[in-house]
Amino acid sequence: MKKLVTLTVVIMVVLIGVLVAGPFYVIDEGEQAVIVQMGRLVRVVTDAGFHVKAPFIDEVIRYPRRIMAMDGEQKSMPTREKQYIWVDMTARWKIADPSKFYESIKTVNAAYAKLAEVIDSEVRTVVAENYLRESVRNSNIIMDRAFTADSLGLGDNIDPELLQASIQPETSYEPITRGRRQLAEEILLRSRRMVPEYGIELIDVVIRQIRYSDELTQSVYARMIKERNQIAQAFRSEGEGKKADWQGRMDRERRSILSEAYERAETIRGEGDAEAARIYAEAYNRDRNFFDFWRAVESYRLTLPAFDKTLSTDMEYFKYLYSPTGR
Repeated sequence: MKKLVTLTVVIMVVLIGVLVAGPFYVIDEGEQAVIVQMGRLVRVVTDAGFHVKAPFIDEVIRYPRRIMAMDGEQKSMPTREKQYIWVDMTARWKIADPSKFYESIKTVNAAYAKLAEVIDSEVRTVVAENYLRESVRNSNIIMDRAFTADSLGLGDNIDPELLQASIQPETSYEPITRGRRQLAEEILLRSRRMVPEYGIELIDVVIRQIRYSDELTQSVYARMIKERNQIAQAFRSEGEGKKADWQGRMDRERRSILSEAYERAETIRGEGDAEAARIYAEAYNRDRNFFDFWRAVESYRLTLPAFDKTLSTDMEYFKYLYSPTGR
């Protein structure tokens, strides 16, 4: 009886130990796992749901099945012409083969470090093999760009021919043969060749940002300032042209108005002189003595106030002034 009790206790202890060790495990959606026995990989579980393992022997190591993002750090690297730029990359990846992943890397954090190492190496290689323009441009549109008032935000009042004459294309622009997008594709292809042995599938690699070094930044600013100055010169040239045009019109209109006014004034003056002569003649013929008297009085009124002194009035001019009869 004692032996039976002892056996029962042992069985219960074993059962409790098995239950505590957990013979069951659950794989969630978006997860996958590898089952390891004493450090040896025995199987891969990719189906979500309820599963059974051997207690005390099997170890369940879970990995994500979802797509993960790796944000790289900005790195300074030289281009083919030894111009340094800061490149910031990002990539998306997933664990495609859990068994290879466990055997080569084991942890997700180690995978991030390995991806950063691989991608950084390929980015440096590709950037160093290409000129700066290939890394920062995607097309040659900057060379084919027509400098129009609309594209520069100058409105519709700028003369297109004057604008083209004022803004000279930047001679430092050179054509690209590949471009930034194609370089990113090449980085992706090169990196993909390196990661399958780690059980990783690299989905894409994107150049998130390229930042110039301080020396290049000053050069770019200088070029931008030059272009803005050319645009300002286009404004000034357009203004000077319009100013000269308006001044020419004003001078022509002023001369035309003055000429017409002078012609009209001379015509009116001639008509007035003719009318005055007619009135004088008519008045003279009607009463010659009164006409002579009136003309003399008008002359006295104009000339006498200007005399400082009169030495003699014994002359024909003053005949009406001292005549008792006014004749």
